[in-house]
Amino acid sequence: MTRSTGLIVLGLLAWGIVPLRAQFRPEELARRPEMEAFLLAAEIVHSEPAGEGVTKPWRLTLRKDGLEALAFWKDPSGMMAGAWEGWQYEIAAYRLDKLLELDMVPVTVERAFRGKRGALSLFVEHKYNFIKLVEQKVRIPDEAQGRVERMKWLTRAWDSLIANEDRTQQNILFTEDWRTILIDHSRSFRSSREFTDRLMFGAGGIRRGDDGRLLLFVQVPRRFYERVKALTRDSIRAAVGDTLTDGEIGAVLARRGLLVKEIDDQVRSKGEANVLYD
Repeated sequence: MTRSTGLIVLGLLAWGIVPLRAQFRPEELARRPEMEAFLLAAEIVHSEPAGEGVTKPWRLTLRKDGLEALAFWKDPSGMMAGAWEGWQYEIAAYRLDKLLELDMVPVTVERAFRGKRGALSLFVEHKYNFIKLVEQKVRIPDEAQGRVERMKWLTRAWDSLIANEDRTQQNILFTEDWRTILIDHSRSFRSSREFTDRLMFGAGGIRRGDDGRLLLFVQVPRRFYERVKALTRDSIRAAVGDTLTDGEIGAVLARRGLLVKEIDDQVRSKGEANVLYD
């Protein structure tokens, strides 16, 4: 982070063309270790309920060495509003995002607040979430439409791998220059048979459109596909630490097989150049 006397967030001002496989910029990704250390050690100078969501997050203002930043803290655990929640899944999602070089999940660490363990995520400045695009009838610029569409498909592939059953229009964010950022993963990493026999999205997906149509991931980055194929129990454990149980890691590996098969099937039917891109 650069020194400033004002409030800082993870920088998201327009910066030209961004690689399709990375939604955070290279300079932002290079600063992740620094951001993690900041979230862990910075003083909490202000806190207030965020006022939204089932998980009742808190908005925190952090300060260290003259720097200030916003972050969101949450500690859901167990059944809430009829669904299983886990704050540790926020951390697991961030760490797995790094392992796969997905680069769409904000920096997240474990930190205690008000005497409780929870997940603390750096606030990312953004212009819209998906529901606002719909409600305000915002037209995506022509030059960004292809990228946004590809990120929609990549989001579906990611949610299929981690069994995120709560991807909503509110937790898909768009920056001013139309990069996609994904937040809120506390209803992920399901391990029951329902979520190991089928993917959330795809040809046999659990989730369908309002009209019953399949929600596919038509194209994915080649690098993402290769890194998913390379996942092992040891590599996942090394990345996520104790945020996932052995059973939850086993479930990720089961879905890895389903996801790879789904992509391979598309390659066979459509041709590699129409499914995988660099």
